[in-house]
Amino acid sequence: MSGAWLIALVAWPGVMSLAIGAAGRWPNLREAVSVITGLVLLAGAILLIGPIAAGERPSVTLFSILPGLDFTFTLEPLGLVFALVAATLWPLTTFYAAGYMRGNREGHQTRFFICFALAISAAIGIALAGNLLTLFLFYEMMTLVTYPLVTHHGDAESRVSGRIYLGVLLTTSIGLFLPAIVITWMLAGTLTFTHGGILANTGLGPKGAMALYALFVFGIGKAAVMPMHRWLPSAMVAPTPVSALLHAVAVVKAGVFSVLKITVYIFGLDYAFKTGASEPFLWLASITIILASVIAIYCDNLKKRLAYSTIGQLSYIVLGSALATKLGAVSGSLHIVTHAFGKITLFFCAGAIYTATHRKYVSQLNGMGRAMPLTFAAFTIAALSLIGLPPMGGAWSKWYLMSGSAGVEEYALLGVLALSSLLNIVYLLDIPARAFFLRGDNNVPTAIREAPAACVVPLCLTAAGCIALFFAAHPIIDFVSSALGEGA
Repeated sequence: MSGAWLIALVAWPGVMSLAIGAAGRWPNLREAVSVITGLVLLAGAILLIGPIAAGERPSVTLFSILPGLDFTFTLEPLGLVFALVAATLWPLTTFYAAGYMRGNREGHQTRFFICFALAISAAIGIALAGNLLTLFLFYEMMTLVTYPLVTHHGDAESRVSGRIYLGVLLTTSIGLFLPAIVITWMLAGTLTFTHGGILANTGLGPKGAMALYALFVFGIGKAAVMPMHRWLPSAMVAPTPVSALLHAVAVVKAGVFSVLKITVYIFGLDYAFKTGASEPFLWLASITIILASVIAIYCDNLKKRLAYSTIGQLSYIVLGSALATKLGAVSGSLHIVTHAFGKITLFFCAGAIYTATHRKYVSQLNGMGRAMPLTFAAFTIAALSLIGLPPMGGAWSKWYLMSGSAGVEEYALLGVLALSSLLNIVYLLDIPARAFFLRGDNNVPTAIREAPAACVVPLCLTAAGCIALFFAAHPIIDFVSSALGEGA
């Protein structure tokens, strides 16, 4: 497989953003170009599964700044899994966004779809990054091209939220992530993602390794580990398709994927485990999981509740990375996939509810399941997946995360994960329970029906994906395991 194929995958959405802009006068054409671009990207990513599974690791360097500082793309199983998630969900999100933006008569729709395409280009660049320099550049690109999406409405609230979004993410990346990269280069003389890591023979001791790992995790603000999480609830002022993009397809997944990839390919699982570099983040991730879940219970705003749910769910992936074992890395990778399908479904449902009823508070949802049965059935399926109940895909990622915790005798983490699942039940199943079983003051007028088909069809498909992943999890696990080699 040629390295030129990797360049094409990264460049394709960005180049086609020009075509999307050119088609701006004709909404049907603009949206058709957007969907077709996504489908072509997905086809290109699917074609890579066979070669990567067979052991190929295509790589291409575009240019070098200094020895050890190259702009390089390399594809391996972890990156391909992330690329496939983004490529699969982008066309569905685009189709959904067309129905949502039209149904709510949103302005600046062409700009919206252009930034969508650029964000996916950044996500693919992160997935295919061959070293920390390339990863950092696309990480920053992701922040900048999603800023106009967060501030889409242009009102005072959006501008304030945009400043928080940009401020937190740029401050953490430039103030912490970039210094961590510089330190790594000075220690190792390279930034290349390498099987087994690059730090083991640098003489960096346990305390130094722990400090460096902290710089990386806190510097990758998109992973939303507390206290670097504030940007995420603030970004919920954006249109719901943006929330779906932020939480499932691109931004937050770019964050936790970066933490996972740095743990595996910069520190190396053996080195991280032996030095205890990541151990404090087992407990910081646990605190984030519980606190975010408790806060979610008390959020009446539906999108804000889902935002705090995302903060907690992301820390499952950070926790899997911080276990610094093969099983932990596998569980984290799998949760990137299962959470993506579950959370995008929940946000699709929230947007469909708003489009059909203009209701955005949980307390306003009593009885609405009778008027919108497909939407709330999909919500229930996605909620069960995030809780971790079979036959939903999320059951497997939580199972492997608990198995990984038990494997290193961190039994307290089993209590954290069990408590988290109970809290998930409280704040997620409360919503379909209200919709299907309660009446009260918020009885739904008979005029309310399901949102337009462009909103409902994608959420039904992603809900079906939550179920399909229960049966398709083991091929994903085997594929990811091939990147990690032998070991615990």
